[in-house]
Amino acid sequence: MNIKFLGTGVALVTPFKSDLSVDHDALAAIVNFNIENGVEYLVICGTTGESVTITKQEKKEIIATVSKTNNGRVPMVLGIGGNNTAQVVEEIKTTDLSNIDAVLSVSPYYSKPSQEGIYQHFKAVAEASPIDVILYNVPGRTSRNVEVQTTLRLANDFKNVIGVKEAGNNVAQYLQLIKNKPEDFLIISGDDDLALGVVLAGGAGVISVIGQAFPKEFSEMIRLGLKGDAKSAYKLHYRLMDVIGYIFEENNPAGIKGVFEALGMCRDTVRLPLVPASDQLKEKIKNFVNKF
Repeated sequence: MNIKFLGTGVALVTPFKSDLSVDHDALAAIVNFNIENGVEYLVICGTTGESVTITKQEKKEIIATVSKTNNGRVPMVLGIGGNNTAQVVEEIKTTDLSNIDAVLSVSPYYSKPSQEGIYQHFKAVAEASPIDVILYNVPGRTSRNVEVQTTLRLANDFKNVIGVKEAGNNVAQYLQLIKNKPEDFLIISGDDDLALGVVLAGGAGVISVIGQAFPKEFSEMIRLGLKGDAKSAYKLHYRLMDVIGYIFEENNPAGIKGVFEALGMCRDTVRLPLVPASDQLKEKIKNFVNKF
């Protein structure tokens, strides 16, 4: 099993200044905060990083900042995905992946392909990628579930397809994947609320949104889960449970940026069509942070 991706990965936000430019100082501070508090790896330019509203040049600069700040301390995963297969393949081929340990690639959205279309898309991605690939299934955003048999087919057919970030909030699908996966294939939770249960059932860990704001507690919870210490792990889960609900109440990443603003680590600025968390939500978040 690819042990570098066991435990907690964090789906990094892209902090913005008031003029909507990328705040590289805040990004570096968040990266250091997470590494120093025990997360196992970093995920760059995923959904939480507002990947769909950052430019190609900004993406290069974000990768450079995270890479420089990390300085080889933990593995890094880069989001490269979309619903134009040829464009995704081209980005993989033209991106410097020398410091990147795996590509996280979301299932095609909007186009609503069949399961065979999803398979062929990821076949093209796997064949183009010189490094490991982690599939990303998030049907709430793509409107198409990557069914268990499709994920397992890809897992069995391509050696560099090493895992799936499963974010369907579907316990039965998680269990089917864990039960039937190849031995070394990683089932990674993309649902913060279900992550501990997934790990206790045999999953490899999580790519978390809330984990980046509470990295010490969240990563320790997952490590305890991997050791099978459910009682100790659930004590931490219950401490974090309310804020996990809060950050997804309106939209992601507005919620997590609201947490970071309450922590004094970055502004809550997001780019349209997203808008910042409402005053009511920010008040709940602030109260949680102050009492934590």
